Amino acid sequence: MGTESEHWNGVYRSKVPEDVSWHQSEPAMSLVALDRMGLGADASIVDVGGGASRLPAALLARGFRDITILDIAASALDAARERLGEARDEVDWQVADVTAWNPARTFDIWHDRAVFHFLTEQWQRDAYRKTLLQALKPGGTLIIATFALDGPERCSGLPVRRYDPEMLAAEFGPPFEIAGDWQEDHVTPWGSVQHFCWCAFRRTEAA
Repeated sequence: MGTESEHWNGVYRSKVPEDVSWHQSEPAMSLVALDRMGLGADASIVDVGGGASRLPAALLARGFRDITILDIAASALDAARERLGEARDEVDWQVADVTAWNPARTFDIWHDRAVFHFLTEQWQRDAYRKTLLQALKPGGTLIIATFALDGPERCSGLPVRRYDPEMLAAEFGPPFEIAGDWQEDHVTPWGSVQHFCWCAFRRTEAA
């Protein structure tokens, strides 16, 4: 995992989760995405780049019982596990770089809030898509959020690529068919606004 792992572990060791720009007190837009796509607690979900987010607790509260959280930073997952307390054992925690991850199983939902836009090199995006195809079931749902075209150009000291729905659709291509898109004005812990582009895709092969 190399320097990427060192960078993100450093971020989470130097800051509490509430002090990073992507922090949300509640993962409202992720839950909205699940509702828009009609996805309920019987679905399996992998949250890519889940970090120290509050999504696992929100999913458990909704009755989800097949939850995997993937992140390159072990320190981020440690913070999420600590927050969950005894419920931590109801979640599968995976420390891996998504561009090199070899999933041992498949999922109904692939959720990514703010990982893909850090992949500025074509080989990284190609590797991400390869992992996505390995992990997401035919007929499954890809939910992805990136900085919008008028969003930040950098985050956590790193450059990003910004997207609109058409650009994301072009990145993933067949067999992914866009099923919805919307915008989010994310307010950081210090009050600035970051514009996000959200998209949902269906993997269109028959299950």
